[in-house]
Amino acid sequence: MTARIGVVTFPGSLDDRDSRRAIRLAGAEPVALWHKDKDLHQVDAVVLCGGFSYGDYLRAGAIARFSPVMDTVIEQAKAGLPVLGICNGFQILTEAHLLPGGMLGNDHLHFICRDQKLRVENADTAWTGDYTAGQEISIPLKNMDGRYVADARTLDELEAEGRVAFRYVTGGEAADGYGNPNGSLNDIAGITNAAGNVVGLMPHPEHAVEPLIGTGRTDGLPFFTSILKKLVNA
Repeated sequence: MTARIGVVTFPGSLDDRDSRRAIRLAGAEPVALWHKDKDLHQVDAVVLCGGFSYGDYLRAGAIARFSPVMDTVIEQAKAGLPVLGICNGFQILTEAHLLPGGMLGNDHLHFICRDQKLRVENADTAWTGDYTAGQEISIPLKNMDGRYVADARTLDELEAEGRVAFRYVTGGEAADGYGNPNGSLNDIAGITNAAGNVVGLMPHPEHAVEPLIGTGRTDGLPFFTSILKKLVNA
């Protein structure tokens, strides 16, 4: 039986079709979900894609968090449904309190778009099993409000519990994709909840799944093959 992975479209979503294509390339069935619909149509996992939901007019992800579909996503995520939030999706997950902390404007106050080096810190989540801890990957990054922040206690908990999923790789030239691109605390690019079924990150793995487009790399495809293997072996 083919795994079904839903992709939610909000007003202002930009990368829903890209996410559905990545899911299809991984071998699963993508299912389009509409933000006003509480029914998840029997999907096995959910992706909250990138974009600017509701134009980020109030605060990135703050309005989308109250879309009807999120009531069901929150309920089922707490019961174990795998959920991946990419960029704006990550922002929505923090606003929905499925992940701790929050996202603020980039410290340089500019939109950034570039290939970004990441280090995999946690390869034991539902979405990272096809990576290895310590592996460095390069996938596109594009955001205006990508600075991850949290209080000191939350940061300590994330670090102590191994819940930092990805970190920006520092030490090289920014032009080559190294460095912290937005001022995120502890160089955090992505985190997971304690159960490992909810993951959020700012860079866009769905834009690095085919060698002929974008970065010319497929470093983002393991996100989608990881969840497929998790669901098949569940």
